[in-house]
Amino acid sequence: MILDLHTHSDASEDSRAPVESYLKWLVRKRPLLPIDGIVLTEHRQWNPHADYRALEDKYGLLILRGAEVETDYGHVLVYGVNDAITRRFDFTNVRLPAAELIPAVSALGGIAAPCHPGRPTIGLCAHYEDKPPLEGIVAVEALNGGSRRGENERVQQLIADHGYGAFGGSDSHLVSFIGICATEFECAVRTIEDLVSALQGGGYRPIDFRERLRSEA
Repeated sequence: MILDLHTHSDASEDSRAPVESYLKWLVRKRPLLPIDGIVLTEHRQWNPHADYRALEDKYGLLILRGAEVETDYGHVLVYGVNDAITRRFDFTNVRLPAAELIPAVSALGGIAAPCHPGRPTIGLCAHYEDKPPLEGIVAVEALNGGSRRGENERVQQLIADHGYGAFGGSDSHLVSFIGICATEFECAVRTIEDLVSALQGGGYRPIDFRERLRSEA
């Protein structure tokens, strides 16, 4: 099963992509992009009332939700967001304490995973240059569709040094970027609980569709 674990719709202030437009694009690009679903990870927010079941039924694609938050160790994707997590942490805070966030999210039923860790200044690699490693990280985004040349490559040493799991996401803010990088799971993922369990348990890998898309063009 292949999921894009890092996407932004027009609910994020820097994206202009409606969720339905993403789904239309993915259906149009089959089988070139064999994406089974997406995870919406809007910036610094969580809407407990958002419901995409009608769109899931219409397009036959899974839509799960998480959030991208900002911490003192860079940006972090949070999956399995629930009331307990949002009571504990203010997602609008751009300096959330990562050393507290990561184990607390896990204890409260979710998983927090650093994203685009190879980016200068805001990536985990940069923070590890002058700060101690964080406890409790299970996986990091090894393949980010929005990163520049060399940034994803930088993450490989981080993974080797710390034994982190590796996943991928497009980090799409535009419709045509959806699904360009994703994660392939050995197991079926149907719910956000499945996703949290799968990321914690292993059996997944990042997958890059950019060369395939370029060859079509």
